[in-house]
Amino acid sequence: MTGRPAPAVLPPSLRPWLGLIATLAALMVVALGVLYAGHGEPGRVDRWIIRPTADSVRPPWRHVALALDFLGEPAGSAMLIVVGVAGCLLLRRPRAAVLVVAGVGVAVGTTTLLKHLVGRTIHGAGNLSYPSGHTAFFTALALMAALLATGRLGLGRTAGTSLVLAAALVAGAAMGWAQVALGAHYPTDVLGGWCTALAVTPATAWLVDRMADRTADAGRLERR
Repeated sequence: MTGRPAPAVLPPSLRPWLGLIATLAALMVVALGVLYAGHGEPGRVDRWIIRPTADSVRPPWRHVALALDFLGEPAGSAMLIVVGVAGCLLLRRPRAAVLVVAGVGVAVGTTTLLKHLVGRTIHGAGNLSYPSGHTAFFTALALMAALLATGRLGLGRTAGTSLVLAAALVAGAAMGWAQVALGAHYPTDVLGGWCTALAVTPATAWLVDRMADRTADAGRLERR
């Protein structure tokens, strides 16, 4: 035991900017949810981008889209979570390992709840589509990996925020493209899923830090 506090999973220098981004993302999720509540057809923005009611990608890109889609399915997502947790533990970052599990759970749980609240559908009444859970999951994982890298590398506010946002953008764009290309979601579903991850992941990281700090403080008091 060195007595040194465990590194925060949400670096203090990033908290103000990510807090602002999370707030704006949450507002976007709510706005899109209200706009498309109960709808079963693509909106004007969706039609402008692409009509997502039939497969719009052919081999070899279809294989890429299917591979990305698999990573958001139960088997693929479980594999990524196990790899993420194992990597965090190998790097001796138990807080980050907790964040991987908690962050994924909150992101997927939030999208599931919102789907039932919003009631937007695609390809029939039984297929709830807003927001995209695949996109939220993949974006949340990328955000958590970027937060871990920011802490490990000791990046400052500008560089750290840039890395986190770039990771979220790349992951969200990749999974979002796959979902729209395969006709599983409308483009605005993807945007909603991306914003959901941006909204809940920093908040979850902050809560993990708070709970870990309180547990550590309580342990120190007991040893005195």
